[in-house]
Amino acid sequence: MSFRMDLVSTPKFSVPEFCKSQWLLRLPLALIIIQQATWKFPLTADDAASFGLPMTLWMIGAFGELFAGLALLSGGLIRSWYGDLLTRLGGLGLAVIIVSVLIIAHKAPIIDILLYNQFHLLLLLGGLFFGLRGNKAK
Repeated sequence: MSFRMDLVSTPKFSVPEFCKSQWLLRLPLALIIIQQATWKFPLTADDAASFGLPMTLWMIGAFGELFAGLALLSGGLIRSWYGDLLTRLGGLGLAVIIVSVLIIAHKAPIIDILLYNQFHLLLLLGGLFFGLRGNKAK
């Protein structure tokens, strides 16, 4: 019995860990959200009205998306508690923005969002990942 435990607990080889793999998620997530923010500029009342939003909420959303994307990028480059804080704020900000988009713009039952709105769902989960994990993502 102990012989079998030794075989299970000590592998003969291990797969090397790629510690920068979090950039494979961070970079596309940040670029997509920055692109979504830049499409809103220049900010006009007509664009806000087309979504049925007041201009102030439209501006908060645009600048919030821009901040979230830039915070995800710069937070990954800074190796201190400040970088971790930027990553967490960017991720949580992104999650709040995407939940707001789902509630305001895509008024649908949760099952429809899960089945047919994968884009926003992936953005939400990516934002939650970085918001909850910060720079400790491997």
